[in-house]
Amino acid sequence: MENGRKCPHCGSSRIEKDLQLLELACAECGLVLSEPDFVNTLPQNERDAQEQGGRGVGPAVKPQPFQKALGSSMNGLRDAQGRRLSQGARDRYGHLGWLMKREIHRGKLCPQENPEARDAIARIVAQLDLPPILREEAQTIFRESMIRGVLRGRSLPAITGACVYAACRKYDNPHALSEIAAAAGIKRWEVGRAFKALNRGLEKPVPPANLRTYFQRYAEELALSPAVRGTVEAMLDRAAEHPEASGLSPHGIVAALIYIASEQHGEKVSRVQMARVSSITEMTLRTTTKVMERLMGRPTRSQG
Repeated sequence: MENGRKCPHCGSSRIEKDLQLLELACAECGLVLSEPDFVNTLPQNERDAQEQGGRGVGPAVKPQPFQKALGSSMNGLRDAQGRRLSQGARDRYGHLGWLMKREIHRGKLCPQENPEARDAIARIVAQLDLPPILREEAQTIFRESMIRGVLRGRSLPAITGACVYAACRKYDNPHALSEIAAAAGIKRWEVGRAFKALNRGLEKPVPPANLRTYFQRYAEELALSPAVRGTVEAMLDRAAEHPEASGLSPHGIVAALIYIASEQHGEKVSRVQMARVSSITEMTLRTTTKVMERLMGRPTRSQG
């Protein structure tokens, strides 16, 4: 109940505030006396920005592909009013439809419109159970790569696999090249070559892989003890800063360090199990282990 106010229409003093609509109204005749409060109320960040003379920041909006095609296509012998089209009108509209389809599928003039690439990226993301933000980031990377022409001449599975791998690297998602290649249905070296070309052509190169993200994933799958985890974490920083380790695969480095630390603490992890978890071959694990033993100051073994 609002005190001291009367309705100008009926003169009643029963003025009530609707908490749901946030407005004042007369209880007798229903006349609305004030606008809702939320119309003139800004969020806290908007008020602070306006007080400082700037502009507020709105909610995050995920990037959407641009639609550069007509909303519908004419098909048939009659128009929208049911009148029969002449042969010249049918030829004219058929030519316009052909031009529209050509502009959609031409990557140079309309690189944002590629439904095959969007479907391929969505399939890889769904098969690997990745979050939706990685799908949006992979599509953004694909559009940028098509605009710059850095992946021209490569197959669509290799391009989409490289974009998904680049998105995983940007968001520190621990997925190996072999996993993405298997989801795309191609070989690992095809995705690797496409990713190298993509990384060279992007305006902002993909950041180096974070070894700790791979280690957290492998440690959970192998159920490592706290002692092994502490030893591996102590060696991760040294391995990341060493120049000789820059050319090695990140998941191979982490797998080799886990294998070395497990042997130090007497928790034997077989090469077969370590290679399966890290998605590398036993030969790669053996050679990477020798390199990491030499870099960490341990004597290398002549036999695996």
